[in-house]
Amino acid sequence: MSFVTLGALLVALLVGAPVAAHLLRRRRAEERPFPPARLVPPTPPTARRRSLLEDRALFATRAVSVIALAVLGATPLLRCSHLSLSRRAGASVALAIVVDDSLSMRARPAGAEGAARDGRSIDASSHSPSRFERALTAARELAGGLAPGDAAALVLAGAPARVALASTTNLAAVGEALDAVAPSDRATDIDGALALARDLLRGLPQSDKRIVLLSDLADGTPGAPPISGTPDIATWVPLQELEATGEDCGIVRADRSGQKARVRVVCTAGSTAARGPDIAVAQRDGGADAPPAAGSAAAGASATGASAAAGRSLEVRAGDAVLGKVALDPALRAEELSIDLPAGTPEILIAALTGGDAIVEDDRAPIISAGGPLSIAVVVDPATTHVETGGPPPLEQALSALDLDAQIRPLPSVPEHADELAAHAGLIVDDAPGFTPEVRRSLAAWVERGGVALLTLGQRAAAAPLGAGFEPLVPGVVRWSASPVPGVDPATAGWLGPSAPGLADVAPRGRATLGAEASEGAEVLARWADGAPFLVRRPLGRGVVLFMTLPLSTEESDVALRPAFLSLLDGFVGAARARGGARRLAAGELWTFDGYHDVKVERVRVDRDGASQGSRSREALPVAEVERRLRVSPPLAGLYELTLDGERSTRVVSVPEREIDLRPRRVAESARAAELGGMAASIDGSPYVALLLLLLLAVELLLRSIGGRQEPEGQAS
Repeated sequence: MSFVTLGALLVALLVGAPVAAHLLRRRRAEERPFPPARLVPPTPPTARRRSLLEDRALFATRAVSVIALAVLGATPLLRCSHLSLSRRAGASVALAIVVDDSLSMRARPAGAEGAARDGRSIDASSHSPSRFERALTAARELAGGLAPGDAAALVLAGAPARVALASTTNLAAVGEALDAVAPSDRATDIDGALALARDLLRGLPQSDKRIVLLSDLADGTPGAPPISGTPDIATWVPLQELEATGEDCGIVRADRSGQKARVRVVCTAGSTAARGPDIAVAQRDGGADAPPAAGSAAAGASATGASAAAGRSLEVRAGDAVLGKVALDPALRAEELSIDLPAGTPEILIAALTGGDAIVEDDRAPIISAGGPLSIAVVVDPATTHVETGGPPPLEQALSALDLDAQIRPLPSVPEHADELAAHAGLIVDDAPGFTPEVRRSLAAWVERGGVALLTLGQRAAAAPLGAGFEPLVPGVVRWSASPVPGVDPATAGWLGPSAPGLADVAPRGRATLGAEASEGAEVLARWADGAPFLVRRPLGRGVVLFMTLPLSTEESDVALRPAFLSLLDGFVGAARARGGARRLAAGELWTFDGYHDVKVERVRVDRDGASQGSRSREALPVAEVERRLRVSPPLAGLYELTLDGERSTRVVSVPEREIDLRPRRVAESARAAELGGMAASIDGSPYVALLLLLLLAVELLLRSIGGRQEPEGQAS
């Protein structure tokens, strides 16, 4: 509110004037008969006394008039506006609203950040709205401006992107869907959300189709192409005030091993830092979506003032007690800090950053034991699977390049005992010449308990010695023959994502063929061009077995060197992580509980309440059944307790590391075009206030007229 507006509203304080006028109003003194006074000549009476409020109706009318006069003076100065679409010749609109519900949208204005830096506690309810709250307000304003005949859809841009409301002409449902949207700690998936929004709008009868993106644009890929629309569907990014700014430090992992706490802290410069060097370093070190290196982040931070790590410390707390503390390096980019713990520390510990930054919610994380990276065992023969340039086999290089927070453990052979496999969440075996009965029993038991195995079948698999085989992992007989077709049908390989067309011309020297029993009760994820299975997923107990009818040998084909192979490994590691192979997941990732019947997932809140110990409360998460598979997607970071068929375990959901990068993506000028919409002024209330003033004036005249007639009658009596 501006000073001029405030000054106009202060006119309402003049409501005290009618009070003073009524209290100071004088009237005739009361006359009492005194007989001797008849002998004295009369003189005009001068005595008067102050009166109380007698005509309350007249006073109320005058007070309301003063207040209305103040409102009338301030109304032209108030900027009451809302976000609205501009229509093409008044035609109906098909609108898809994309709301970013990721972690970075929890950031608050610079004032709240500064308060945290000064050491004062932050109460989210007492500060300005977060970017997420502002985005929801804008979405409600857009929904309120829809008219009959319009269609609307709602998409959430937190990873993975989700459809909150499919395209509908029921405009009341849009408001209900917006009321159900809540903030989360997910990463940002703008491209996925825009793709979903376009799919929802295609095919609708409205000729004017638009996507409105309400996001801070910080999706961890500042060097990606600018956000823009398509020829048939326009994309509008209306609110520049939502664009990410500031700097942030966050805790992305906190593990406990014995009497040591190991905490990974990541700090990134915000959008105020120079983007050029940061983006160049990111692209040189591993792509546009890679975060900036330590030197560039520090340089960008120093260019805009103190970095997010300056003057801050990492503490390990048990309730209000600080068990250990280490100062952060002002130039910290990403580092794993170690803190020694005293003997007898409690089970529940919290890692917390002192001070404050752009996002408060990522400054705390629970510490759990044995929460290390995912373990993936790999059995590959380097003699048959190698690259001419040297180095590890392509499989190990691909897993390392994906940076999936997984620990790769090469093994010379498949372990024969289930206890040796228990330490691993996933197992990849390339072209094994069958398994002995002991190995098959161990593998089957491990998979049934939740393990995930990937088997590639080649010429050696088809020449398994007597007594060796793959059942019950791969039923039937494996045969090897020349491939009658050159490659894979991309239309059947949707599980591999956008890279599936790259397998259309694989042209292997040969391929494995399976019997019909291998596909019974299984899902074929990709097929050869002649319809034969290429990649099959077969559930077994609580785990799953994936097998591919092509080995990884570079002498047979170059499938291990193609982008689709990276997608295959990404899906494999994701399946191993979702089935409980990792005690730590990123917010938004799925837990899949195959083979379980009674599943209960609760988020355990550990808050500092000023007492010596933290208070614990639980919040149950809904368990969804999708295609007869139980799934849970935890949206918030923190500590979770799982009860699986009566067996309890503890897991942690962490903050996605790339979500701490607050450098926004670029936006094409066409997505900011004024013809798409803008801020529209609300209805001016000045005429109505003026009409009220005229009515009050008429009421006052009427009351004074009535009061004037009653007073002479009283004197006459």
